[in-house]
Amino acid sequence: MTECKQETFSFAAHFSRRVEAEFTAGHVSSDGGALLLREVDRRIHLFGRLASCFSDGRDGERIEHTVEEMLSQRIYGLALGYEDLNDHEQLRSDPLMAVLSGKRKLDEPLAGKSTLNRLELVGRSGRYHKIGYSAEAIDSLLVNLYLEAHAEPPPSIVLDLDATDIPLYGHQPERFFHGYYDSYCYLPLYIFAGDQLLSARLRPANQDAAAGSMEEVMRIVAQLRRHWPEVKIVLRADSGFCREGLMGWCEANTVHYAFGLQRNGRLRRIIGREMHQAQTLHQSTSQAARVFTEFAYKTHKSWSRARRVVAKAEYLDKGENPRFVVTSLSAEEWAAQDLYEKFYCARGEMENRIKEQMCLFADRLSTDEMGGNQLRLYFSALAYTLVEALRRLALKGSAWAEAQVDTIRRKLFKIGAIVRLSVRRVVLQMSSAYPWKDIYARAYRALRC
Repeated sequence: MTECKQETFSFAAHFSRRVEAEFTAGHVSSDGGALLLREVDRRIHLFGRLASCFSDGRDGERIEHTVEEMLSQRIYGLALGYEDLNDHEQLRSDPLMAVLSGKRKLDEPLAGKSTLNRLELVGRSGRYHKIGYSAEAIDSLLVNLYLEAHAEPPPSIVLDLDATDIPLYGHQPERFFHGYYDSYCYLPLYIFAGDQLLSARLRPANQDAAAGSMEEVMRIVAQLRRHWPEVKIVLRADSGFCREGLMGWCEANTVHYAFGLQRNGRLRRIIGREMHQAQTLHQSTSQAARVFTEFAYKTHKSWSRARRVVAKAEYLDKGENPRFVVTSLSAEEWAAQDLYEKFYCARGEMENRIKEQMCLFADRLSTDEMGGNQLRLYFSALAYTLVEALRRLALKGSAWAEAQVDTIRRKLFKIGAIVRLSVRRVVLQMSSAYPWKDIYARAYRALRC
């Protein structure tokens, strides 16, 4: 039987010219900019050290795909926008992905979805799931990457803590309904220092927002002080983390803090005069009015001592809007208004960093075991670490120095390229019409210098 193949697609003519399309270009990739990420890995040495966090119980003589290759393939895939393991059925034949993953024989396929699935489903069965990981080692690696990003100790480190919701649509383990988010979800804890991610801990939603935060902070602070014994460390978080245990530990270990404090009637009465001033000012100007004050405050039962509280008495068109922050920072270091407006409110930038985790598919936690879902959360966190290092090392001073992950992916990674392989070279021929060649060249030079 004759097999007919349509190799040319004819479209409507463009004036006097025929318009035709053919699948004859050979290897073509939409991710030509991804080689910049490969250069980032050569600078921060991520994947080799990440592979050492895993144990591999497979028969070495029968292995086709090393742990490092699979980790590279999976994390590069997330950075480039491939959220699902099914995507790797096509990506496994992509020679550019093979270059990124460090595969020597580029004509052989990479790991498929089933192999990568066995990597992620840790401990499922001794026969098929022989790769495990150390959460402690990955946690330590994230902090080490932060330490290595600084040639010398910074004058101070601000650790931002926050929880977020990851909605669940299946029957994952430890699935609980959270009333605030009005959904079944997980409640992971994130800790950042500036733009750099130091911890991503998966937690069920049936607990306090601050649950486990003291253990995470103790671990991170200990690792930081082993390298920088004298560095000043400040914790910053919303009222969900204003807990006696965490504040008491900070005070006993020379760690400062600035936490939001949930308002109540007693606090409102304390700032009654300032609130009246703000209301009077609002009535005279028809503008939002703020008056700042501070005072020593101790709860009736839960706090062991009186602490400094900074209050914002604000009056808006809709009425009163008081806010409170409890802190161990002194008035000499931070006056009340500056502490609230310049220091505490800056924690809002962390929310943008958490949104970037979702751009890297941190919400795809659909395995039926917590260990596998924690590993997927780590993969998204490490993909973010890779892109953040690109932003810090290669894009500083450029128009994209503060661009978000999805913007960098869309504008810098998604470059159409013909991939040509020979015995001696791998050549990417990228579009001459690419509009941001100058930024690409600048990033390349910064990474290669």
